[in-house]
Amino acid sequence: MNFKAQILQGIPRQLPEKKAPDTSVSHAPVRKDSLSKEEKKLSLRNALRYFPEEWHAELAVEFLEELQTYGRIYMYRFRPDYAMHARPLQEYPFQSLHAGCIMLMIQNNLDPAVAQHPHELITYGGNGGVFQNWAQYLLTMQYLARMTDEQTLNMYSGHPQGLFPSSAAAPRVVVTNGMMIPNYSSPDDLEKYSALGVTQYGQMTAGSYMYIGPQGIVHGTTITLMNAFRKKLQPDESPAGRIFLTAGLGGMSGAQPKAGNITGCVTICAEVNPSAARKRHQQGWVDELIEDLQALVTRVKKAQAGKEVVSLAYIGNVVDVWERFDTENIFVEIGSDQTSLHNPWSGGYYPVGLSYEEANRMIAAEPARFKDNVKKSLVRHANAVNKHAAKGTYFFDYGNAFLLECSRAGAEVMAANGIDFKYPSYVEDILGPMCFDYGFGPFRWVCASGNPEDLETTDQLACEVMQEIAGDAPSEIQQQLQDNITWIKEAAKNKLVVGSQARILYADAEGRAKIAARFNAAVASGRLSAPVVLGRDHHDVSGTDSPFRETSNIYDGSRFTADMAIHNVIGDSFRGASWVSIHNGGGVGWGEVINGGFGMVLDGTDAAAGKLKNMLFFDVNNGIARRSWARNKEARFAIEREMDRTPDLNITLPHLVNDTLLDNLF
Repeated sequence: MNFKAQILQGIPRQLPEKKAPDTSVSHAPVRKDSLSKEEKKLSLRNALRYFPEEWHAELAVEFLEELQTYGRIYMYRFRPDYAMHARPLQEYPFQSLHAGCIMLMIQNNLDPAVAQHPHELITYGGNGGVFQNWAQYLLTMQYLARMTDEQTLNMYSGHPQGLFPSSAAAPRVVVTNGMMIPNYSSPDDLEKYSALGVTQYGQMTAGSYMYIGPQGIVHGTTITLMNAFRKKLQPDESPAGRIFLTAGLGGMSGAQPKAGNITGCVTICAEVNPSAARKRHQQGWVDELIEDLQALVTRVKKAQAGKEVVSLAYIGNVVDVWERFDTENIFVEIGSDQTSLHNPWSGGYYPVGLSYEEANRMIAAEPARFKDNVKKSLVRHANAVNKHAAKGTYFFDYGNAFLLECSRAGAEVMAANGIDFKYPSYVEDILGPMCFDYGFGPFRWVCASGNPEDLETTDQLACEVMQEIAGDAPSEIQQQLQDNITWIKEAAKNKLVVGSQARILYADAEGRAKIAARFNAAVASGRLSAPVVLGRDHHDVSGTDSPFRETSNIYDGSRFTADMAIHNVIGDSFRGASWVSIHNGGGVGWGEVINGGFGMVLDGTDAAAGKLKNMLFFDVNNGIARRSWARNKEARFAIEREMDRTPDLNITLPHLVNDTLLDNLF
C-alpha cells in the first residue's frame, strides 16, 4: 500500500507482525507500576477495544507485557512502517483542506528529528504526548482523511471519539487532554489513569499539534535572556564572555544554547542524557560537547577571558556544575534551569550522584527511593544557587516548577515573608510586564507546502508588517517591535528549522492580524504555493492560567483561577479557529495549570480573512483585559489603546485604591 492508502485504512485489516524494539531513537523512561491486578485487567480491556475480538488472545499477552515492562500500553506493533515527518500538503489524502493541514502538523509532532520519544508518541517534556497509543494515531489520521468541512472530530486525551456533524464555521477538531475532576488531578492520579489508558499529559503544543521543534521556544528564551542581561548589565556592557548557566537539552529546553548564541553570551547547559545532548549538537543547536567537569572548568575560564560567544553542553548533572563553579569562583552572570520538573518523579529531573542508567532503573524499580534522591538533589541544587546569588548572580525560575519543587523538598528558596519565592519567575520579571501585558506573545506559522522558499517569503512579509507598525507605534512597545524585527531578519541565518517549515516571532494583536492578512493574500495570489497554518505556543498572553508561570505576575489573588484559559478556547472556537485544544498540565505540571491553544488555516479565501481578524483579536485581547483588571499598568495602557481604535471593544476597567486608606484600617 502507498502512503495515502495506509492513512485511509486506519487500523490494518490484517494483524501486523510484532515489532522488535528499536534502539535507534530515544525512548521514554519506564513508568512505575501503579495499577492493581483488577486495574491491569481494566487497562487491557481498554486497549483491546480498538481491535477485533479474534486478535484479542494474541494482543492481550503482548499488551500485558508492555504494561508490565514500560508501565504503559503503547501498541508498538501498530506503529506505521512509513517515515514519520511533515509531508507537503498535497501528499495527504483529505476531503477537508483544513483536516489535511492538521495531519501534517500531527506528523511533525511525531517526527524523530522533532519528538523527544517518538515511538512512545511523546513530543517533549518527558511525558508530553500527542496520543496514548498507536491505535489512536491510526484512527485519528483516518478520520481526518475522511472528514468533510461539515464535520468536527472530538479528541478525548488522544482518543478520537469520532466525527460529529457541525458546520463549515466550526473547528474541524476539538482537543482536550487530561481534563480531570479536580480531586483526581494529583501526580499519582496521572500515573494511574494514564496506565489505564483513559487520559494523557498533552503538555502544551504536543497534544495540540502545534510543536515546531526547539525554535518554538528559542525566540522566547532569546527575549528573556536579552532582557535579563539588560537588567544586569550597564547599557555599554556586552554579554560576550559572561555566563548563562542552566540545564536541559531535551525538547523545549534544547533551545537554550541557540538562544544564548543569539544573545551573545557564554551558555553552559548541563544534560544527563548523552543522546539528547548529542542530538542537539548534531542538529547545530549547541557548539561544543564536554563530558569531563575539569575540562568544562578549563574551557569556561578560557571563554570568559576571551569574551567569547559560545554554547557548551556538559554531559552530566547541573548540580555538580553549580557546586564546582562555586569552589572555582567562576562568576555566573545569569542562572536558571529548564529540566522538566513538572514531572519530577518520572524522569523530568535526574538527581545528582546517580548515573542516567541507574536513575532510570530506580524510577521503575524503586520509585520511593528515587523520589527521596530527587528531593535531596533539589536541596543541594538550591543551596548551590543560593551561594552564587550571594555573589551577584541573577537567578530566575524558568517556569518549569523548579522553585515550587525545591520548596516542597524543604530547600531554602522562600522569601522572608514565607509566601513568595526569593527568586522571581521570568514572567514576573521579564515576559509579563515587558511582553504579555502589552499583548506580545509567541505567534507562529507553518508553510504547508514544505517549501523553504515559502518560508522565506513569509519572513519577508512579516518583517514588512513589523516595520510598518514600528513607524508610528508608541514608545512603550518600540523595544519589543525592534527585537522582533531583528529576530525575523536574522531567523534564516540562525538555522532554526527542525521538521516543518515553521517560524515564530512575538507580536501583539495588531501585528498578528496584519501578518496573517498578508499571508492569506499571498496564498490567494499564488505568491505562497500552499496554505499557511497559524498557531502559537500556549505560553502566551491569554491562553494559559498558570500561577507559577504565565500568570505569575497577576497580583489580585486570581492567579489560581482558570477562567481566562477556558474563555480563550471557547471564544476562539466560534470566531474561526480550525482546531482548538484545552489541557490540564503543561510546563509546570499536572494539576498546576490549565492551558489552551488553537490552529488556523489560511487558505487564501475571504472566509479565512474574516476569521483571522476576529479570532486573533480576541485571542490576545481576552488576556490583556484580564491583566488590566488585575491592575497591571502595562495591560491597562494596552487595553485602553485598543479601545480607542476599536469602537466595539468595551472593557471593564479597575478603579485604583490608595494603599494608605487600607493600611489605616488595620
